[in-house]
Amino acid sequence: MTNSKALARERLVSAAADMISRRGLSAMSIRELAKHAKAPLGSTYHYFPGGKSQVASEAIRFAGNTVAQALTEALEAGPVKGLRHFLGLWRDILIRSDFQAGCPVLSVATEEPAGEEGLAALEIAAAVFDNWESLLRDSLQLHGARKAPAAKLATLILASVEGSIAMCRARRSIKPLDDISSQLEFMIQLAISK
Repeated sequence: MTNSKALARERLVSAAADMISRRGLSAMSIRELAKHAKAPLGSTYHYFPGGKSQVASEAIRFAGNTVAQALTEALEAGPVKGLRHFLGLWRDILIRSDFQAGCPVLSVATEEPAGEEGLAALEIAAAVFDNWESLLRDSLQLHGARKAPAAKLATLILASVEGSIAMCRARRSIKPLDDISSQLEFMIQLAISK
């Protein structure tokens, strides 16, 4: 695939992730995706012969990998700095979108899976959450937390962040994300100091 074709395909995947983060998977159609990406409708079917199921699956993987890469880099400085970066990433998305966009993975996870495409996307969302959770858990363990508490704290961090994203969107306020920050940092410090 040439560079321009790869870029056009990537733009469609990125646009699909953005649409899912704003409207959910059920509300996304191939026609609306083409409009959102400012791409010809035919190119959408050309790059994604599997239709909505294929593009949705790739969009969730794309979002998951993008966040995982940023989180991996941030966690190199330790779990507290990693958490701050993770929260900052979502803060920026929420504010930049005027609370219209959230986490596309969360969006898929909270929808009733509609047909094959919904189930496929849900499985990928579960794998993305597992990956993010393992990145957090591994960082906690690397910095001194015991295995079982690290795993539980990683789940708590991820659930808190994702839940606060939903609350921020509903309230049109960044306050829920800010409210969890200091408490999670405290819990991380406690876990890695034992």
